[in-house]
Amino acid sequence: MFFIGIDIGKNNHVASMMDDSGKIIFKAFSFPNTSEGGQALFTKISSYSSDTSCFEIGMEATGHYWLSVYSFLFEKGFLLHVINPIQTDGWRRGTEIRKRKNDIIDSVLIADLIRYGQFVETRLADEDLFSLRTLTRFRTYLVESISDLKRKVVCVLDQVFPEYQAVFSDIFGKTSKEILLKFSSPLDFESVSSETLAELLARLSRQKLGADKAEQLKSAASSSFGITFAKNSFAFQLKTLIEQITFIEKQVKETESEISRFMEKLNSPVTTITGIGSVTGAAIISEIGDISKFDSPKKLVAFAGIDASVSQSGEFEATHNVMSKRGSPYLRKAIFQAALVAAFKDPVLSAYYQKKKAEGKHHLTCIGAVSRKLCYIIYAVLKNNQPYVPKA
Repeated sequence: MFFIGIDIGKNNHVASMMDDSGKIIFKAFSFPNTSEGGQALFTKISSYSSDTSCFEIGMEATGHYWLSVYSFLFEKGFLLHVINPIQTDGWRRGTEIRKRKNDIIDSVLIADLIRYGQFVETRLADEDLFSLRTLTRFRTYLVESISDLKRKVVCVLDQVFPEYQAVFSDIFGKTSKEILLKFSSPLDFESVSSETLAELLARLSRQKLGADKAEQLKSAASSSFGITFAKNSFAFQLKTLIEQITFIEKQVKETESEISRFMEKLNSPVTTITGIGSVTGAAIISEIGDISKFDSPKKLVAFAGIDASVSQSGEFEATHNVMSKRGSPYLRKAIFQAALVAAFKDPVLSAYYQKKKAEGKHHLTCIGAVSRKLCYIIYAVLKNNQPYVPKA
């Protein structure tokens, strides 16, 4: 059996290979992150054996740069292991006196780590779960982009029309956004009558708003303390920002539809858990991957980074521990969001939340405790592949 370690880089990767005894067969084979580079590695490996079962290949999950070479070697039929860089660092500390790190040393270390088998790999489940992971992370990016754009809109409004936010409870509602597209500054409201504005508001809000809101807008605009110079540049910014928000919100809905399609196909029982819907459930199962890689719910809690960190030195041990936040931030956020709902709607988790609250704990501390308990439920549901039945 041959063991190959690949140190992943952005443009170039480095591979080293050793046999069962730990003898290095070759090292520092550099190849570019291209199809030609992948073929060069395959040719190099095949010169030792044409049987892919004679090789085990390991690589670190470094950003997204490992995906191409992983995909290439996977299609060739090789046994592949994707490991967390933290494990490689631990192996380096345990096998080397001096703290050395370079592409050659790392590729050899990965090969040696694979040879000993003392690692927990970052498993890629099936293609559907991997697709879900990319989609849920993309949705997170889109939602965060909308939040950034909204902050910029508020910043512009604070300058040109600070009174506007008192007129609409939700300035990013459909009606409000349409109004901002048509009237980007207080001066724009001077050219429209109260009756015309009332009719526009009624049409946009499906008759929920009308004359009263029109009068509020006109009054706020006429007495606005917003700046009036550089009016056109601010109007342009405001219109562009609103258009971007509307466009990305449409993309979020389309992404959620695609996520729902995969969730229907997978038919996971995770969505039977209180507080976990299609989108949150997709984030949870795609970030977890294969539940069998966790032999206890405690390890799932640690993977999510919602376990308590311990600060201890000599005889000193901290009495106030905080969430470690060492694991997947996407999984942690999804579980925390689910806990915010379950803490008030699930009978068991609600009672647990109230118990922590009665102990004088802060709301977020209580939600953190609920999140950990929710992890145990998620583990059981996925492990047994059975729906969650809340206890009365």
